[in-house]
Amino acid sequence: MSKNVKMLTFSAICIALATVTNMVKLIHLPMGGSVTLCSMLFACLPGYFYGWKTGRISAVAYGILQFVTGPYIVYPLQVIVDYPLAFGALGLSGFFAEKKFGLQTGYAVGCLGRWWFSFLSGWLFFGEYAPNGWAPVVYSAVYNIAYIGLEMVITLVIISLPPVNKALLKVKQMAT
Repeated sequence: MSKNVKMLTFSAICIALATVTNMVKLIHLPMGGSVTLCSMLFACLPGYFYGWKTGRISAVAYGILQFVTGPYIVYPLQVIVDYPLAFGALGLSGFFAEKKFGLQTGYAVGCLGRWWFSFLSGWLFFGEYAPNGWAPVVYSAVYNIAYIGLEMVITLVIISLPPVNKALLKVKQMAT
């Protein structure tokens, strides 16, 4: 199998797994956002396997798929920030593909990138929903870290377990 076919196949499988696990909502917040069954991990894996370019392309594709399967539109610019930019930031994981603890570091950086764009969107486009007494910038920061941060911590614990980490290294070897 050619390298490009293998890369495309593994990336497509990761996007599919991210989409399916995104449908398993462990916690769903009232104004949008959920803690899912490690969906951001699967969106980060192409970056971990193949580096930042493939990771970015796969993560943007995942963001577009998220828009197609469950769009929430307030403003056209908000759609760009919430979907291809926020989910595309998960591709930052690829910058750490060859580093020690690259999966954990890349995953955390990808999640923080997603949080950044979700925070911006919440502040710029949804600030009017901040409760009385809350500044929109603070509310957006806290609201978005509540679900993105919780899923990030849960997933980091899971992927740091030796059997899980070993299995993901084995999958990376198969993918590359």
